[in-house]
Amino acid sequence: MATESIDEECSKGNMWVLDQKLDQSMDEEAGRLRNMYREKKFSALLLSRLAFQSLGVVFGDLGTSPLYVFYNTFPHGVHDPEDVIGALSLIIYSLTLVPLLKYVFIVLRANDAGQGGTFALYSLLCRHAKVNTIPNQHRTDEELTTYSRQTFDEKSLAAKVKRWLEAHSYKKNALLILVLVGTCMAIGDGILTPAISVLSAAGGIKVDYPAMSNDVVILVAVVILVALFSMQHYGTDKVGWLFAPIVLIWFLFIGSIGAFNIWKYDHSVLKAFNPVYIYRYFKRGKTNWTSLGGIMLSITGTEALFADLCHFPVLAIQIAFTFVVFPCLLLAYTGQAAYIMKNQGQVVDAFYRSIPDGVHWPMFIVATAAAIVASQATISATFSIIKQALALGCFPRVKVVHTSKKFLGQIYIPDINWILMVLCIAVTAGFKNQNQIGNAYGTAVVIVMLVTTFLMIPIMLLVWRSHWILVVIFTGLSLLVELTYFSAVLFKVDQGGWVPLVIAGTCLIIMYVWHYGTVKRYEFEVHGRVSMAWILGLGPGLGLVRVPGIGFVYTELASGVPHIFSHFITNLPAIHSVVAFVCVKYLPVYTVPTDERFLVKRIGPKSFHIFRCVARYGYKDVHRKDDDFEKMLYDSILVFVRLESMMEGYSDSEEYTYNGSSSQDSIVPARTYSGGGGTIGDEVEFLNRCKEAGVVHILGNTNVKARRDSGLIKRIAIDYVYAFLRRICRENSVIFNVPHESLLNVGQIFYV
Repeated sequence: MATESIDEECSKGNMWVLDQKLDQSMDEEAGRLRNMYREKKFSALLLSRLAFQSLGVVFGDLGTSPLYVFYNTFPHGVHDPEDVIGALSLIIYSLTLVPLLKYVFIVLRANDAGQGGTFALYSLLCRHAKVNTIPNQHRTDEELTTYSRQTFDEKSLAAKVKRWLEAHSYKKNALLILVLVGTCMAIGDGILTPAISVLSAAGGIKVDYPAMSNDVVILVAVVILVALFSMQHYGTDKVGWLFAPIVLIWFLFIGSIGAFNIWKYDHSVLKAFNPVYIYRYFKRGKTNWTSLGGIMLSITGTEALFADLCHFPVLAIQIAFTFVVFPCLLLAYTGQAAYIMKNQGQVVDAFYRSIPDGVHWPMFIVATAAAIVASQATISATFSIIKQALALGCFPRVKVVHTSKKFLGQIYIPDINWILMVLCIAVTAGFKNQNQIGNAYGTAVVIVMLVTTFLMIPIMLLVWRSHWILVVIFTGLSLLVELTYFSAVLFKVDQGGWVPLVIAGTCLIIMYVWHYGTVKRYEFEVHGRVSMAWILGLGPGLGLVRVPGIGFVYTELASGVPHIFSHFITNLPAIHSVVAFVCVKYLPVYTVPTDERFLVKRIGPKSFHIFRCVARYGYKDVHRKDDDFEKMLYDSILVFVRLESMMEGYSDSEEYTYNGSSSQDSIVPARTYSGGGGTIGDEVEFLNRCKEAGVVHILGNTNVKARRDSGLIKRIAIDYVYAFLRRICRENSVIFNVPHESLLNVGQIFYV
């Protein structure tokens, strides 16, 4: 093989150095670091309006809990009035410690530029420590506007924690599994919240018609659920303005009725604010301990409060909760307790029976509307969670539809919507009572809370750089409450608590197997990539020719030549006049601004017309149908070429002097379509002509299979579960709206 050399001025002396030059990442093309995300300052009037609007999005689930808490706490009735005081005391201090102190004033601050939820916490960690199991990030990604992170002293506690997390792959996998468990339980919430909320609201019919069969109530609940899920494809943009007034009226109603009941029935329940009654409640035996599963339902919706954080500043949510939600909930629970003290045999329908006769039916309508709003918020949060998991390679590719041109976060996932509906109806019709659904609901909620607590530990150490004493206090108080509730729900596993465990277990298997396959495919691309020097060494001796048009070659790699390309030209030795290696990757940021999305780099001299283009997306970014990905790719290359031509003193020889002793050792320059010998002087005009000749998208279709000597579990996971998920999921070509007629799939088989 002939010897190649690079100009001494560029300090290049051999092919290896040339390879390093060609395969390096795009530091210079990444742009400069921009301003970090900062919380915007809002006027008092705007804050009040945002706090009002947040009621309809954030607090629906938490606000509808009074419908079913006391029934699930005392499913067999009240035997001692002191138990009601003890249960109320537990509710009061649970609402104070968990939603108010832990979430509203601490956890909400751990948002990812305004985004909340389990994956937002994971995203923050991935930016502050190298814990991402797909190592496709580069320092150029840190220069994004939305890529906010902090540096710290190498001798600090944060640096030690960072090194400890990065030390072994099993720690990264353990962190990922923890995140997936929390995500799967949150998906379970998306099934159980509509079931228990709508069923509890519909139960108000039986108060005026006690002879009515319970099957009629279930039928009404199922009809409401079918209507709710059937309307999802319209989105909430058109009716979202109704949500906040409905929820505000709901809170004012339950607060006012609660205050009325305290005055009318028994104001002695106010002594429940004395925490000593909690101690007395636990002294009465195991029955009261297991009833904690019902009491814990008073704080359900707290995790949804964090997941639905987007679109509202933290201060607005803090104002809404502190001045509206929290006092109204305390009044509602205290009023119900006062009613139960005088009517111990009516705990099953305590919420509706405690309502004055004149407002029963208006309250029924408002309760049903509030239950629908709460269900809508949870369903939307589930869609958002699945979209985040999909972006980070933890969920099979599914169709994601934008439902609003105004709000980025409002999406609809058809396949998931119908699966949620079927499971929600199955839970509602299968259990037929609130108690077992409540047991299932409580199990899911407490596990999500525990996951958030464990994730907050590295967040406080790495991101906030809090003192370890503060971390210990926060963790200790959180676990004291949550582990207590967790121990109680364990007694209810056989009474409905198994449902979220089955749902979460199924989701966890799907997500982990998909992520495992995604990681293996990435590793296959990394190990199978070909050096750029190999491409530059191809020539007519192999029969390689340039054909008119533009070829976009998709790869997981941001450097080097993908194996599919070498596989393609080895079997069909021809490449297009313009070739662009396209790497689409998702970063642990909520969004990538459009003007920062594409990085373009030239490969080799200008006459080669070979480019590399990296398209970067955040976990909230959605590919819309009206976005022409092909056009955006082409435009980004044009912009790069124009900017490059503006550089003073630029020439091929300044960047590369490639002295091949034979034409066989260099790539054939792209020529005019007429077959003439001269290259086109104006590269922009040349690119336009190539585009007119046609664009081809070359995608790798890599089939992953387990080796014959693999274990049984691995063979089942790869050859059956992963293969099935690959068959039913959407292809990348569909997600990026690639025209079918310009698509070329290159098949490969990879054994793991």
